[in-house]
Amino acid sequence: MNKNARIYIAGHQGLVGAAIQRQLASDLLLRTHRELDLTQQTAVMDFFQTEQPEYVFLAAAKVGGIHANNTYPADFLRDNLQIQTNIIDAAYRTGVKKLLFLGSSCIYPKLAPQPMKEEYLLTGTLEPSNQWYAIAKIAGIKMCQAYRKQYGFNAISLMPTNLYGPGDNFNLENSHVLPALIRKFHEAKVRGEPSVVVWGTGKPRREFLHVDDLANAAEFLMTHYDSEEMINVGVGEDVTILELAEKVKEVVEYQGTITFDSSKPDGTPQKLLDVSRLKTLGWQAKISLQAGIESTYRWFLENQEMMRDK
Repeated sequence: MNKNARIYIAGHQGLVGAAIQRQLASDLLLRTHRELDLTQQTAVMDFFQTEQPEYVFLAAAKVGGIHANNTYPADFLRDNLQIQTNIIDAAYRTGVKKLLFLGSSCIYPKLAPQPMKEEYLLTGTLEPSNQWYAIAKIAGIKMCQAYRKQYGFNAISLMPTNLYGPGDNFNLENSHVLPALIRKFHEAKVRGEPSVVVWGTGKPRREFLHVDDLANAAEFLMTHYDSEEMINVGVGEDVTILELAEKVKEVVEYQGTITFDSSKPDGTPQKLLDVSRLKTLGWQAKISLQAGIESTYRWFLENQEMMRDK
């Protein structure tokens, strides 16, 4: 992929899309949701026919944590199916050279063997709390494979692990665990609260990849990977939610205690990706969890005003 080509990032204002934009740092095709509603098929096709992108990073999606997935299952299924279907089909029909689709590690079975290999897809039951989002993402993977098989369309699929970093969503109603912990510990510190309550038991294990590492991997794979088989993108290491909470507490410099509300759902017991395929290609993550949490907390502190009502 030539950085001077006509490159479209779908979802450039989101966590992942913004990181890909920073990574490429070139003249890109970008549209806000107000300018282009990706759930509208006609609008998407008109955009592709007019702008004629050569490469597409499909980072647009409706995302959220356990609470959001449980509360808005229809929205997560419908919106994500519409967005990816419209973009993949329009990209093929207008002659896009290559498309990169971003999935999620939640596509794997709830009780998949650990670490999770790419071939474990569709070998078991999904985690119920985020199955709507997972089913939409699985459909996107299969759509990329189907368009390659039937039309010869060059579409690849990346499966990132849990992502975090600058620009994350810190809304306690619909954010993922790491940004939610940063906000909880920070606000408890400011208010002088003696304890922070964390959902679940603290026992589930999670892998966390800094979004700037993902963006670097996305550019690398857009250039060096052309298989119909999806490929995992992660760090190959995980921590318990308790260990994560302790790391965030340390970075925020919160002096109180941590308590767990075991009446709240834990979700999948463990989600660790097997990244051996990616390492064989010559790429691996560079940003440590400690450094990543520190940079994310700095971003949070610098951008609190814009998050006041979130």
